[in-house]
Amino acid sequence: MAAAAAAAPQQQQRPAATRARNLPWVEKYRPQTLADLISHQDILSTIQKFISEDRLPHLLLYGPPGTGKTSTILACAKQLYKDKEFGSMVLELNASDDRGIDIVRGPILSFASTRTIFKKGFKLVILDEADAMTQDAQNALRRVIEKFTENTRFCLICNYLSKIIPALQSRCTRFRFGPLTPELMVPRLEHVVEEENVDISEDGMKALITLSSGDMRRALNILQSTNMAFGKVTEETVYTCTGHPLKTDIANILDWMLNQDFTTAYRNIMELKTLKGLALHDILTEVHLFVHRVDFPSSVRIHLLTKMADIEYRLSVGTNEKIQLSSLIAAFQVTRDLIVSEA
Repeated sequence: MAAAAAAAPQQQQRPAATRARNLPWVEKYRPQTLADLISHQDILSTIQKFISEDRLPHLLLYGPPGTGKTSTILACAKQLYKDKEFGSMVLELNASDDRGIDIVRGPILSFASTRTIFKKGFKLVILDEADAMTQDAQNALRRVIEKFTENTRFCLICNYLSKIIPALQSRCTRFRFGPLTPELMVPRLEHVVEEENVDISEDGMKALITLSSGDMRRALNILQSTNMAFGKVTEETVYTCTGHPLKTDIANILDWMLNQDFTTAYRNIMELKTLKGLALHDILTEVHLFVHRVDFPSSVRIHLLTKMADIEYRLSVGTNEKIQLSSLIAAFQVTRDLIVSEA
């Protein structure tokens, strides 16, 4: 009997440990307090001041994904409310929930309009990915925010500020979360690497930073998937795992486009694309960076960039990759002829 009783707590502990192990690293290492957040210290100190003075306004956090917007407001909520009152004081809605006018008139309105009996202070409504809300819903929310300011604070989170109606913007204090700098990302990634015993090389870390472009969530996802797929994180495994073209691949592609005849260049690039599973959009992005770095005559560069912009737009509306690749090679071949004639 005693042995059975002793075994029970162990069984309870095991699922929790397994859960922690099975969690994606993005969630496992999500900052829990405002002190854990690594960037935008000026914003955090302002929000901290609002909380300590008990004068939190309605907030509008915007910026690219993976920069800490949701983590910031969740850390604020954890600081404001104890665990047992969290459920009754915080309403969190995501874009995956219904985002029409009914959600504003239903759950949001009923949550905001009910007062708390045993707890003084305000409730918090977090609307994540608010740019996915319909125009009608945003207009309805405007009135709700005004009416229940006394006992409810709203926090809107979005990627694109332009998709939030001006009337809502003017009711909130806005904070922009910019992409994270490599200096801030590296220590955090090194912490995860140490905790998870990841075998990572220096060029692997550089590749992670380059490909994530200031998005911490993307960096952690690439790190986890590369580690699981290859067991070692190097520049090559990171690029292979994400299906992104290596610098050497781009160098080869440019060499073929500028120095080979059209047929050879097209055949070689198609073979490389098929072999490595590369997307033309990724190739175009990398080639575009190269065009800015190379010392082309200005008229030639303008011609090339215009052509590449057209191809990028056509790809975004879903055209045939083979035809667009032909167009890209043709643009470079015309450029080559222009340089020769100018020389």
